[in-house]
Amino acid sequence: MTASRPSLVRRALLAAGLVCAVGLAQAQSTTRILVGFPPGGGTDAIARILGDRLKDELGHAVVVDNKPGAGGQLAAQALKASAADGNTLFLSHDHSITILPMVTKNPGYEPARDFVPVAGFATFVNAFAVSSGTPAQSFKAYVDSVKASGGKGTVGIPAPASVPQFLVQVVAKQNGLDLVAAPYRGSAPMMSDMLGNQIPAGVASIPDFIENHKAGKLRVVAVMGSQRQAAMPEVPTFAELGLKGFEDVPYYGLFAPAGTPKATLDRLAQAVQKAVAQPDVREKLTAMGLTVGYMSGEQLGAREQAYGKVWARIIQDSGFQPQ
Repeated sequence: MTASRPSLVRRALLAAGLVCAVGLAQAQSTTRILVGFPPGGGTDAIARILGDRLKDELGHAVVVDNKPGAGGQLAAQALKASAADGNTLFLSHDHSITILPMVTKNPGYEPARDFVPVAGFATFVNAFAVSSGTPAQSFKAYVDSVKASGGKGTVGIPAPASVPQFLVQVVAKQNGLDLVAAPYRGSAPMMSDMLGNQIPAGVASIPDFIENHKAGKLRVVAVMGSQRQAAMPEVPTFAELGLKGFEDVPYYGLFAPAGTPKATLDRLAQAVQKAVAQPDVREKLTAMGLTVGYMSGEQLGAREQAYGKVWARIIQDSGFQPQ
C-alpha cells in the first residue's frame, strides 16, 4: 500500500527537522577551558594554543574562560561547580592543583575528591629573573648587589604561598639575604612592573619570561630543574649555583569535574594527545619554554602525587602555616 503524499511530506519534514536539530546541537556544543590567571600571561597563552587545536580534534568551539584571582583558586572552584559532562575543563599547572590545597586551610575544593585528571601535556621550570634596570648580569652578581645594599631586596611572585615564594625563601636563606616575596595577581601584572623597572627581580615560569628574556627586556639568571633548558641554554640551573632541592619540575594538565564519564574522559584525552602531537602545537609550546610530552590521566595523577610529596617537605621545612 502506497503512503499518502501528506504522510511522505510529513516524514520528510520530520527527518529534515531531526537533522537540523542534531546539526544545531553540534554547532552549539562548546568546551570551556578555565584558566586561573589573567589574559596575557603564560598559562593563558598556553590555553589558547592548545584550545585552538582542540577545537579541530573535538569538532566544536573551544573557548578560554579567564577567572583570575587567589592563584587559580577561583577557577578551581568554578570547575568544582560545573556539570560533569566534559564541557568544562581546567587547564592548570602545579599551583592550583598541588600547592594551594597544602597552603590554604579552606581552598573550597579537594583535588582528589572534586577533580579527575584528563591528560597532561607538558612540564616546565620556574626561573629567577632581574629587570633591565638591575645592573646584575648573573645570579651571583644579583646576590652580591643585594648584599652591597644592606642585604634587603624585593622579588615579585605571581601568587602568594606559591612555589616561587618558597624558592625566594630558599634563595634568601642559602645566600644570607633578607628578601621579601611580593605577590601579584598573576604573572602578567608582575611582568608589567618588571618591564617598568618598578620591581628589580621576579620568579615565575619560563613561559612567562621567555619572550622578554630573548628580547633583552629582562634577564633570566637561573632556572629550576636538573639540567639547563633548551629554550635558554645559556642560563644555569639553581643546582649549578649551589641551591639544592629544586630539581623536580612542575607540570601542565587538564582536569575535569569528578564524576565525568570515562568515555568522555577518554575522548578528551585522545583529543589532547592528537593536539600535542601536531608539529605546530609542539613548536609553539616548545618556543615558550615547555617540555612537551603527553601524559594519560593516570600518569598525570601519579605525577601530581609525586610532585606533592616533594613540595610537602619543602613547605613543612619552611615553617609556613596554612592560612
